Amino acid sequence: MRKVKREDLIRAKKVDPVKGNPEKDAMDIANENSPMDPPEAYAAPTVEQVTDEQLDESLLLLKKEHEHATEIIDTFEKALVAFKENGYKLDDAINLDFKAFFEFFDGDLMPHNRKEEKTLFPILHKKLIENGEHSPKSEGEVVTAIDMMEDDHIKFIQLGTLVFNFLGLAPRFRDEQSQMFTYDVAFNNAKELVELLKLHIFREDTTLFPLAQKYLSKEEFVAILKDMHDLAPAEKEHEHSEGCAH
Repeated sequence: MRKVKREDLIRAKKVDPVKGNPEKDAMDIANENSPMDPPEAYAAPTVEQVTDEQLDESLLLLKKEHEHATEIIDTFEKALVAFKENGYKLDDAINLDFKAFFEFFDGDLMPHNRKEEKTLFPILHKKLIENGEHSPKSEGEVVTAIDMMEDDHIKFIQLGTLVFNFLGLAPRFRDEQSQMFTYDVAFNNAKELVELLKLHIFREDTTLFPLAQKYLSKEEFVAILKDMHDLAPAEKEHEHSEGCAH
């Protein structure tokens, strides 16, 4: 796994008044019913669903990437369970699955997130505010589903970095107690990362993308798709430069 970009780490540490956890009083919590924060995490979506045939090409591209991500995440989760059951000892199968996940995390997930942040998120954030699809945060400030999704992206970086570093740190301890403690920390953070990734994909597929399909125009989708295609060479150059740095 390559190093996390410096700007991503700065962003992860930054306290943003929009992207932080909004402080709500009891009345706010009782009255608020955001489609991105249902009473149960995987509750039925509160927005009208659309089929793949109805999705714009740009959204379908992102959804297909989610399908690939889900396969990798499921395999990684099974490897995590096997790793713990095996007394935190690696075998060839577990090692290959871990390697595949971290290569995916760095080489696919991070570019996917940047693609969303640079193309879809900015215009959709504005559209959601214009159409009243937001929640109050404080006087004169609102939050949308985009804020939650960007928050998740930051948490991915934090948790992924923690898991990778602790998995590398544990074998360096000479005493078994320190090793087991460090592996436990890595395992628990990895499980949290897995659950967050799954929930994030569910929310985007069942809430964010239908909202985008509802509020964005054909012309806006054309511009988003063009930006996605234009971003692809830049991402490959970014990966190449990072690889050369190691």
